[in-house]
Amino acid sequence: MAETSASFKPTLGLMDATMIVAGSMIGSGIFIVSADITRNVGGAGWLILVWLITGFMTLTAALSYGELSGMFPKAGGQYIYLKEAYNPLIAFLYGWSFFAVIQTGTIAAVGVAFSKFAAYLIPALSEDNKLIQIQTGVNSCGQPAYFSISAAQFVSIGLIALLTYTNTKGVKSGKWIQNVFTSTKLVSLFGLIIAGLIAFNPDIWHANWAHAWESTKESLVDACNPAAGFSITGITGAALFGGIAASMVGSVFSSDAWNNVTFIAGEIKNPAKNIGLSLFLGTLIVTVIYVSANLVYVSLLPMNEIAHAEKDRVAVAAANVIFGNAGTIVIALMIMISTFGCNNGLILAGARVYYTMAQDKLFFKKAGTLNRNAVPGWALWSQFVVASILCLSGKYGDLLDMISFVVVIFYVLTIIGIFILRVKRPDIPRPYKAFGYPILPAMYIIMGISFCVLLIIYKPGFTWPGLIIALIGIPLYYVAVANQKKPE
Repeated sequence: MAETSASFKPTLGLMDATMIVAGSMIGSGIFIVSADITRNVGGAGWLILVWLITGFMTLTAALSYGELSGMFPKAGGQYIYLKEAYNPLIAFLYGWSFFAVIQTGTIAAVGVAFSKFAAYLIPALSEDNKLIQIQTGVNSCGQPAYFSISAAQFVSIGLIALLTYTNTKGVKSGKWIQNVFTSTKLVSLFGLIIAGLIAFNPDIWHANWAHAWESTKESLVDACNPAAGFSITGITGAALFGGIAASMVGSVFSSDAWNNVTFIAGEIKNPAKNIGLSLFLGTLIVTVIYVSANLVYVSLLPMNEIAHAEKDRVAVAAANVIFGNAGTIVIALMIMISTFGCNNGLILAGARVYYTMAQDKLFFKKAGTLNRNAVPGWALWSQFVVASILCLSGKYGDLLDMISFVVVIFYVLTIIGIFILRVKRPDIPRPYKAFGYPILPAMYIIMGISFCVLLIIYKPGFTWPGLIIALIGIPLYYVAVANQKKPE
């Protein structure tokens, strides 16, 4: 395939950009993670509060990013903002983490979710259908441990390959997929919410809200025997904050990727205006949908059924109440549409970060070239390789823990960068200014730091690995800098 150094073509309007924001955010999380949230915090009030806190943080961050996107309307988005506010090292650590776990891990998790729900319609695609299985020893429970590859994992990789190939054909192909699938899933979600409100059960609603602020945490009685069930303990004080932070892993993941539109600034018409506006519109639409969907869950299902929905598929349980047995098929189709469109947006946007890093000579040289369709084809395929490896290596929940922790660290650093740039670069034109500055950005910083600290304390198993992956970028940066100094 021919490669070129030609520039990106601005072909995306405000509607396209808003669809990228909303489409990249809405994947599988809203259909699944409320079960884990309920197990971590208990009552209906806490469940809704977790989604409201996450929505507030997301909207605050998006409105803050509007200032940065207006100042630096270039391909690369957050990578550029961090470089301008701090230095190339901090920007590289973000870009490396983005490539190693943030974007690729999100693509993998969404791909795995697509295949799980495809198995409703075609059981042979199930994660229980092991195509390759090799015993590697015994686990901590004394049971045989296996490395296995399921049909679901192959489907996940196939989906990512298909969307990667489509996006190498030019941004218009990705734009068409994004607009069609995002519009479809927005209409479907609003339809589900309206149907849920029509099926509203006042007895269940009042029962759930009668004990809305009783905070409890559920844990497996025996990790080696899940069939033994859960133990329930009341939580207060610091442990309650830990439970909220642990439960927010799912809601943060479900609300993430809103910033993907900033990575493709070079392909957006009038980016200084349209990026900031699309960030606000897209995150507002999704926040309203997420809170409304959870209110529907609470109006149809007892809290115990939300917490213990089969394989955490809360939306399936709610759809069964609304539509009967056909609800399973309805939700399976909705999630397949949702995850398909979500992954398209993630794949389209992610490669632009690696392109910008390569332009700074901090990534593989070929990632900094555009193919004959004016898109970074090599970067797209390198992203596919890493996402495929993560599809094979991690469980859905494990990927969520690693992604949510690392991504919030960099969101906090970026929003601190707004304060730094107000002092460091006061003369740069700012078509937008961060809404509620300095109070709302400062609130996000405090909440984000608290979230990360609590996760380190209460959920260290996958937060530390995520942090270690980010820090591995330090020696890699100096290797890249040393290579810059070598003669061509």
